[in-house]
Amino acid sequence: MEFDTIAAISTPSGEGAIAIVRLSGPEAIPIADKLFQAPSGKKLAEQVSHTIHYGHLVDPWTEETVEEVMLSFMKAPKTFTREDVIEINCHGGIVSVNRVLALVLRAGARLAEPGEFTKRAFLNGRIDLSQAEAVMDLIRAKTDRAMDVALNQMEGRLSKLIGTLRQALLESIAQMEVNIDYPEYDDVEEMTRPIMLEKSMWVRSEIDKLLQTSSQGKILREGLSTVIVGRPNVGKSSLLNSLVQENKAIVTEIAGTTRDIIEEYVNVRGVPLRLVDTAGIRETEDIVERIGVERSRKVLKEADLILYVLNYSEPLTAEDERLFEAVKDMNYIVVINKTDLPQKIDLEKVQALAGSRLLVTTSLIEEEGIDQLEEAIADLFFEGEIEAGDMTYVSNARHISLLHQAHQTISDAIEAAEMEVPVDMIQIDVTRTWEILGEIIGDTADDGLLNQLFSQFCLGK
Repeated sequence: MEFDTIAAISTPSGEGAIAIVRLSGPEAIPIADKLFQAPSGKKLAEQVSHTIHYGHLVDPWTEETVEEVMLSFMKAPKTFTREDVIEINCHGGIVSVNRVLALVLRAGARLAEPGEFTKRAFLNGRIDLSQAEAVMDLIRAKTDRAMDVALNQMEGRLSKLIGTLRQALLESIAQMEVNIDYPEYDDVEEMTRPIMLEKSMWVRSEIDKLLQTSSQGKILREGLSTVIVGRPNVGKSSLLNSLVQENKAIVTEIAGTTRDIIEEYVNVRGVPLRLVDTAGIRETEDIVERIGVERSRKVLKEADLILYVLNYSEPLTAEDERLFEAVKDMNYIVVINKTDLPQKIDLEKVQALAGSRLLVTTSLIEEEGIDQLEEAIADLFFEGEIEAGDMTYVSNARHISLLHQAHQTISDAIEAAEMEVPVDMIQIDVTRTWEILGEIIGDTADDGLLNQLFSQFCLGK
């Protein structure tokens, strides 16, 4: 089934100017020719590849006109899947695009599985597995910098580096094979061990460099889970609204307005934040508010960053101090809000409780301090600017896990070589490192992994 002709809607459902139904496979052009009628009367097989044509889709069984379309015609191998590809551009209504898809399926195509177009691009050798995964990262990117990282990976920056590392390991393996096959030559081992050590140590240093970018890359890909906490009525919801630049949360003078957690994505200096506004953490008899407080405590434990909001116009309370204790081992920034009101908080005590943590003062009602807060967030996780265009970032959790495994196995090989362990024993770890790195780009990945990865893609991609 993997190389029959597939079809799917490649644009989001709903009303829009244009919708696209995509076909790929050996019967894509014959199926389109069966349905498409151009004013010139020419068949697509007679046309020049990579051209677009105006015409109508006609049901061959009833001879009724189904849609007015623009049809893109692309012959293999210069296509996304390296197969013949047809893209039918029709009107963007729900009914129209589904009628077109139904007609195409009736004419002989099969409905594509999620991610099957990208899977075919991988199976046909147009892209490797890391590039295929970057396609989904590109679609899901929430900031320009996250998109730049995905684009670099999709264009093969990570793949080329992994390929270079694997080639260096392969050369070491070849040297060791000579040593194993021809043990009677005394000088072979003396040559093999220094070469293997030098190349293996270089491979490990390059893996180290990739892993150093992994925390930043993962944040760019998945977003930084950021929880806003504090007592009721200190300005948590106002902070959410200021960062989102929209009134997402209800803001009143009444304490305990927020009863549940509110989530929103926001772009802060190129860093995607998954921002969570929580119910004010305090002891309460209100059963609904108490449920909200418990949920707040739960998301607090899962946060990458905490924005701990205090009220400039109120003294510190026992609840404030308990919250300092609750977040002491986490990444947090203290936001002292309502500086437009008279000061009643003891800033020296706050600094003593916060230790080396950053303090930012704001007056959200007067829109002051947000720029400083955004800069503090970027500095905390990225030390300022993110050079997404100049570095190879590893952002995928699967890749990061495999790199950690490869780092361990190559370290084992280096340690064994330094202890003058027999070459055939060292070769096991070097070969295993080569295989693990191959899993990143798909050279040594099994079918189960491929099916799982591509099933996460959207239909039509």
